[in-house]
Amino acid sequence: MTKYRYMAPCHFGLEKTLSFEVKKIGGEDIAVSDGRVMFSGDASVCARANIGLSTAERVGIVLGQFRAKTFDELFEGIKKLPLSEYIGRYDAFPNTGHSLNSVLKSIPACQKIIKKAMAVNLCNAYKLNTMPETGAVCQIRFSIMKDEIILTLDSSGTGLHKRGYRRESNAAPIKETLAAGIIDIARVRENDIICDPFCGSGTLLIEAGLKALNIAPGLRRSFAAEKFGFIPEKVWQDARNEAAEQVKHDTQFIAYGYDIDKECVTLTQMNAKKAGVKVTCEQRDIRNFELPQQPLKIITNPPYGERMLEVSQARAIYRTMGEKLLPLNGNQLYIITPDEEFEDTFGQKADKNRKLYNGMMLCRLYSYFK
Repeated sequence: MTKYRYMAPCHFGLEKTLSFEVKKIGGEDIAVSDGRVMFSGDASVCARANIGLSTAERVGIVLGQFRAKTFDELFEGIKKLPLSEYIGRYDAFPNTGHSLNSVLKSIPACQKIIKKAMAVNLCNAYKLNTMPETGAVCQIRFSIMKDEIILTLDSSGTGLHKRGYRRESNAAPIKETLAAGIIDIARVRENDIICDPFCGSGTLLIEAGLKALNIAPGLRRSFAAEKFGFIPEKVWQDARNEAAEQVKHDTQFIAYGYDIDKECVTLTQMNAKKAGVKVTCEQRDIRNFELPQQPLKIITNPPYGERMLEVSQARAIYRTMGEKLLPLNGNQLYIITPDEEFEDTFGQKADKNRKLYNGMMLCRLYSYFK
C-alpha cells in the first residue's frame, strides 16, 4: 500500500505526548518540532490517526515541502507537486494557512498564489481549461515557517477536538485535546479514581474516562478523508472495528465531579452520558469539598482572573484549594492555570510544572505527586 507523509499539529507542550500516541497507532519516521508531529504511514495509519489520536488538532497529508522567499518561487513550487494523485478532477480545493518568521507574510496574497498555482497544476494534469470544483471538498492548509513551505491536505475536516460528546459547554471550557494531554501526563489508568472539583462541562473527567476505558476519541464521528478517492472505504471500517474491539468494559475507573454552578453539573452529566463515560457529579462549593478516603488523582482547571474572575477572587479560590486539598496523603494533584503566583497562593511548591498553552494563553500545569 502507498505510504504518505502526515503532519499533526498540537498544543505547544504536548508534542512528546502526541509523538507517543503516533507511535502506538503505527506511525513511522516520527519527527517532532514545536507545535507539531510529522510521521509516515499507509492509508490505514491515516484512519487510525484520525480515530485514535487524542492530542492532535487534525491530521494533514503532506502534499509537498519546499523553500520559497518570493511569490514566483511559491507558484513554481506548487506547480511541480503531484496534486492529481490526491485531488480529483471535480474536487474543490480551498486553502488557508499561516506564516511565521518568513519573507512571505501576507496570508491573502499567499492564498491567491497557491490557488492559482494549484489550478494550473491540476488543469494540466486533467487536460482542462478550468477546474469544475463541484465534487468533494479537499481543504488545503499551508504552513510557512522560516521560509519553509509545507502544503497539506486536511484529512480530518472538523477539528479532532470535536469528539461529538460536548454539544453544550460552560463559559470557559478547556479544549478536549488539551484536556487529553493533561490526562496523559497524569498517567490515568483503568483502575484510577479521578476527581475534578471545578468540573465545568466535564471535559477533564470525560477525557480521563475515555483514556481509562481505552475509547478512541474519534470513534463516533466522521472525517473529510472518508470522501477521498485514494483512500479505500475498507480502511475506515477496519480502523473503527479495531478501535471498538480495544474498548475496556470491565474496569474499576471512577470519576467524581463537583461544581458550584448547578447548570455545570447538568452539563457534565449530559456530556458524560453522550461519551459513554460514567461520572458521579454534584453541586458543591470548593469550601465544602471533602477528600474521599481512598487515594485519588485530582485533575482540575480552576477559574482564573483572565478567564472568569478578578485575579483577587481567583487567588482566594486557590487559597481555599490549598486548605482543602493539602496535605496530599497519598493523593496526586494536577492543576492548570496561567497564574505565575499559583504555588505561593496555594501554599505548596509543585513537584513539577510544565508550560502548556490553553488557546493563545500561556499556562502551567502544576503537578503534585510525591
